[in-house]
Amino acid sequence: MRHLNYSHLLYFWTVAREGSIAKASSVLHLTPQTISGQLKLLDESIGDRLFVRAGRRLVLSDLGKVVYQYADEIFSLGAELAHVARGKAPGMPLVLNVGIVDSIPKLVTYRVLEPALKLDEKLRLNCHEATLEKLLSDLAVHRLDLVLSDRPVPPGLNVRAYHHLLGASGVTVFAVPALADSLGRRFPENLKDAPFLMPANTPALRSQLEEWFDANDLSPLIVGEFDDSALLKSFGQAGVGVFVGPSALEAEICDMYHVVALGQVPNVEERFYAISPERKLKHPAIVAITERARETIFRTQSDAG
Repeated sequence: MRHLNYSHLLYFWTVAREGSIAKASSVLHLTPQTISGQLKLLDESIGDRLFVRAGRRLVLSDLGKVVYQYADEIFSLGAELAHVARGKAPGMPLVLNVGIVDSIPKLVTYRVLEPALKLDEKLRLNCHEATLEKLLSDLAVHRLDLVLSDRPVPPGLNVRAYHHLLGASGVTVFAVPALADSLGRRFPENLKDAPFLMPANTPALRSQLEEWFDANDLSPLIVGEFDDSALLKSFGQAGVGVFVGPSALEAEICDMYHVVALGQVPNVEERFYAISPERKLKHPAIVAITERARETIFRTQSDAG
């Protein structure tokens, strides 16, 4: 075998992890043609094919599986070295790159990350919001140290990542005082035909709410659907409709948006996770975040994957 080009190895590793050249090209910001050409050069360097065709899909050959294991270890060690060097550089602040799934309420995000800002050690916090799939891709190539999510790592995803349950929160229904008065205080009957603002990008929560509506013969009038939770609450603050939020932050939501709690929805909850590239958390800011969330913000139970 000729001298191994580590850039070619990185392209191979990314394609194997992402499952296709098209997805890898998006992660690496390279054209599919460039990646295909580099994979061919790697095959020539090693002396055999690392991918084989299975219909329209690329799958690892037997040799490819072995090479992938070595590549995974190489790039994981490299990321760990970079993290240690970055965190230990004299006079430099500790850096924490966090990905936040765009369906998580902004208030939850702040409360979860707040302990990291109160460490004795100086910290530079970099936050990035996107879909879980995009953030996990960035986590896999070590652009992120942590992902905050409202669901665990999807099964079958070829990403080296572990989810750590921060806790669970019940769900409370809120409304501005004038709207609450017009609906009456008998909960949940007061939600019949009530104007309702629904989250659009939290399918698990929405499914639970719709099941609860059906079980209680409720038929709220959906007057708006929102991807952004902060925008949804702003419409709720304007009195457009009632909305739901985490019961764990009920006092903060009432104070921030000048609303009142109509009642808590039984047997409906949201879960929140910290997803990291390591099973055992080491970054001091991440440790502070998870410990504080479990101790003071959410209900918790043992869960890690």
